[in-house]
Order: sequence, then C-alpha cells, then structure tokens
Amino acid sequence: MTVIDSIDPVVRDLWYAVAALDDLDLIDVQESVLLDTPINVCHDTSGGVQCRTELRPLPVCERYGYVWTSLGSPQTDVFSIPEYVEPDRRNIHAATIGVHTSAPRTIENFLDMGHFPYVHTGILGAEPHTEVRDYNVEVSVERDEIVATNCLFWQPMAAAASSSGADVDYIYRVPHPYCAILYKSSPIDDKRLDVIAVFLQPETQEQVRAHMMLSLLDEASTDHQIRLFQQTIFGQDKPILENQFPKRLPLDPRAETPIRADKSAIAYRRWLSDKGITYGVIPAAA
Repeated sequence: MTVIDSIDPVVRDLWYAVAALDDLDLIDVQESVLLDTPINVCHDTSGGVQCRTELRPLPVCERYGYVWTSLGSPQTDVFSIPEYVEPDRRNIHAATIGVHTSAPRTIENFLDMGHFPYVHTGILGAEPHTEVRDYNVEVSVERDEIVATNCLFWQPMAAAASSSGADVDYIYRVPHPYCAILYKSSPIDDKRLDVIAVFLQPETQEQVRAHMMLSLLDEASTDHQIRLFQQTIFGQDKPILENQFPKRLPLDPRAETPIRADKSAIAYRRWLSDKGITYGVIPAAA
C-alpha cells in the first residue's frame, strides 16, 4: 500500500491550494509536499500549470489566484467565492506561511473569536471587551459546509484601512475540511463585506502551509500595507498554534472542555467526525 492509498478517501479526493500563481511566476518549479507526498508545480509549455508526483500527473485547476490539485479524483469543483470576481475588489495573495500543527487545529483557531483580546491585543481585540456574544451556527447538508452568522466583536483596528475601534460583524464559512473563509464588515462600505480566506495545504498530519487570500474593498492602502497587516495577525497566531498539544485535533467531545463561545469549533469537530476524516485528527473512540 502506498502513502496515498492509506489516506482516507474523503481527504484524498479533495482539492488543495498548493501554490500562489504570483509566486509561481518567480521560479521554474516549486517543490512541495501534499498529504505526505512530494509534489512539484510548474508552468507547462503552453503557459498553463501542471502538478505531479514522482509517479504521475495530478489534476489541476486555477482558482482565486492559486494552483489547486488533488491526489485523488475530486467529484466536485473548488467551492465558490462569488465576491472574488466583483470588479471593484482588490484580490491579494497575502502570504504562504508554514506552521507546525495540523490543518484542523489551524481551522479551529481561525474560527475562534475568544482569543482576539489576548493574542491580537490592540488590533482585533482589547480588554475589557472580551465577551464572545452569542451567535448562530448552521451545518448545511445541502451545501456541505458550516456557516456561523451574527458574530459581533469589538475591535480596535479591524483592517489596514480602519481608523478607529468599532463593533465588527463577522460571518465564518467552512466549505472544505481544511479551508475557511471570513466575511467581515468593510471600513470602506458598510453594506458590503471584506473577505479573508485561508486555504490550508496539509504537508503532513502535523505540518501545514497556510495560503492566505484577501478580497477587499480597500482602495487607499497599498498592497504592502495590506499584506503586512495580515501577516502580523497570522504571525501572532503562529506560536500559539505551534504550542498547542496535541497537534492533531481531538474529535471526541469529551477530550477538551468546550464553552459557549466554542459553538463553531464544536460543529466543526462533529462535521469532521461525520465525514469520517482521520487525517490531522485524533478520531473519537468507537
């Protein structure tokens, strides 16, 4: 049995972002790892992209500024982000950052508003504004995703374009076991939302590359300012993530004590368990 054959079919057949198109333009071949399998990504002779393992070519598509591939046979397209094609948005690859933890741990951290005042002090949160107000969580069978709505949190500086603190509306969306999208109030247009997405490439069960994509309405900030803001936030999260133990996410509901603010995390763990996902997690005991 090969490494690929040993991975649960749900995980094997998913699409994964493995390279930013902007980065790929700078090098001939990008070597990487996906699900314990070495891969390389490069431009082909026609100007498109190709991805392969040592043994075979892999399926490829381009979405949201990234090359996506799979070690299996995806039965659906990459999930939709309609905002990305709106003509007045700035679509930016913020960074690709390696993190020594599992993909599910990273997604769970992305969903957690409770850490804002303590980890992102003065930016995404500050004392005494520490309460996570009640919000709604839906697990959609039809769309096969988790959506958390009515998330409201006070933030001193919610985005690079912010000039003062404000209550910020959040919507969290998990359309893929290892990808998450955050929609948040735009400081530019109070009727529309900025989009922040993290597309995780699990290199191993306890090591990921986090590709961060932004789709913003900000017309004033430079690309450098926007990237720096997002990289600062992720840089504050990185040591927290890498010091969590165990690195794989326990799916047994009794393994880690939940609180009311963890509604999204509880739904996410249950969703992974229901899908039969075993990669990057500690499955619940039978």
